[in-house]
Amino acid sequence: MTRKLFEQSLVELQENILALGDMVVEALGHSVDLLQQRDLEGSRVLIENDRIVDEKRYAIEAATLTLIATQQPMAGDMRALAAALFIANELERIGDYAKGIARVNVRIGPGPLMKPLVDIPRMAAKGQEMLRRALEAFAQRDGDLARAIIPEDDTVDALYDQVYAELMTLVFEDMSKIRQANLLLMAAHHLERAADRATNICERVIYIVTGQLLDTGWEEDVA
Repeated sequence: MTRKLFEQSLVELQENILALGDMVVEALGHSVDLLQQRDLEGSRVLIENDRIVDEKRYAIEAATLTLIATQQPMAGDMRALAAALFIANELERIGDYAKGIARVNVRIGPGPLMKPLVDIPRMAAKGQEMLRRALEAFAQRDGDLARAIIPEDDTVDALYDQVYAELMTLVFEDMSKIRQANLLLMAAHHLERAADRATNICERVIYIVTGQLLDTGWEEDVA
């Protein structure tokens, strides 16, 4: 493969990652919309469609590994390829969080929510915004943009704390609400983790640009 064809393959790989990102951003917001609308059938469709995200991620992984194995990429290209593997995995996991929220909706079942959702949709909107901008930073190789996004995770964390406090207050007032409160808290937890993974993507963008791998201190719960 000539250098020109290799560079074309890198462009195609990036385009596929961005397409996967678009799918995941949409799924994350849609999962919360379906929860608000109490659309159980829509949530079941979203759960089933997660396999498309998985398949696209596996295709990206296969293409990336093929390039690594056959082209002996230079240091800068190798960073980009390693980051591509990582980012595709992070996007697939965010898709899992959207699926998890859809499952929460199904488990709650028909009937109204215990309270109108306010902060959970805000978490979703902020997470989507962070993810879109992280993907823009990846596409543009913009390390400064990536660095600017990382602190915004604190906003999502603060919203999660508000959701937790409000749900616990309602449970203390009426213990019959504890099951749905736990499920809604699970949905909020998925959104909080999605924002964490958006920051992970930002770290990898910085790695592509500078060769330095940041550590924001976030680690996924073992459970």
